Amino acid sequence: MAQSPANRSMGALDWATLIALSLLWGGSFFFNQVAVAEIPVFTVVVGRVALAAAILHVVVRLAGLAMPGDLKIWLAFLGMGLLNNAIPFSLIVWGQTQIGSGLASILNATTPLFAVLVAHRFTADEKITPARLAGVLVGLAGVAVMLGIDALGSLGSTLDGTLDGALAAQLACLAAALSYAAAGVFGRRFRALGVPPLVTATGQVTASSALMVPLMLAVDRPWQMALPGGEALAALVGLAALSTALAYILYFRLLASAGATNLLLVTLLIPVSALSLGVLVLGERLLAVHLAGMALIGFGLVLIDGRLVRLAARRLPGLAGRAPPA
Repeated sequence: MAQSPANRSMGALDWATLIALSLLWGGSFFFNQVAVAEIPVFTVVVGRVALAAAILHVVVRLAGLAMPGDLKIWLAFLGMGLLNNAIPFSLIVWGQTQIGSGLASILNATTPLFAVLVAHRFTADEKITPARLAGVLVGLAGVAVMLGIDALGSLGSTLDGTLDGALAAQLACLAAALSYAAAGVFGRRFRALGVPPLVTATGQVTASSALMVPLMLAVDRPWQMALPGGEALAALVGLAALSTALAYILYFRLLASAGATNLLLVTLLIPVSALSLGVLVLGERLLAVHLAGMALIGFGLVLIDGRLVRLAARRLPGLAGRAPPA
């Protein structure tokens, strides 16, 4: 029986796509931190999804594709836009008004654990296996190692050292991770509906724009804002063009080829790229615990992929026949 995308090991192209996606989404935490310093939360989210929608509609036309007219598909776009954009973007951007980008990205790395649980409950072909569970737990141990310095030392503290709002911000980032996990499973339906990945990406950001614009107008009242500076506007463009438009093209391609659980491994890599950007651009220090955490994350990815474990089992007679299922 042919394996489903969920249960086969990812190929070299899948891994390359996963790494590229981690870089794009790791950059989103940096862009958020810059943008939210001058632009209100919901305006950042609307700017991100609306500009990305405009870009992707142009790309769809250039590719010779057309947006569907089926109400059922647009309702699916609405659900995906809610779970994958409107809810998590708003929670994370708000969270970053209280905590730093590195901590937000590390909390976001809990997504694969939520994804394993959600996929086990709501899918037939992405059930928990010993190897996958072990890999996720090892990866999360790496996250916990990094969290030890970045979070435990500042748990309950905001960027300015006060107690107000930080715990809520951390819980908001965890809630965003749960929403992303649900979106990964919900998004499987687009393959069955025959919607191309580019069209799916365009549809979801279009739907999330429609959801968020009324909220932005009611809460932020952007017409009363001062014009943001060049850095904040550039960060917003980066969020839309790179971390959203390009990233979601890769996201839906990988979802179709590798499955929801494999796809959401990207969130284990995002802290690596987010912390690296913090070091290179924001002058943050890379500590020994960060390196140790990154090493554990890498080992977790190897366990989840399963190929090296199976190879070792074949070459070591004592392990033969005992390789965990991937």
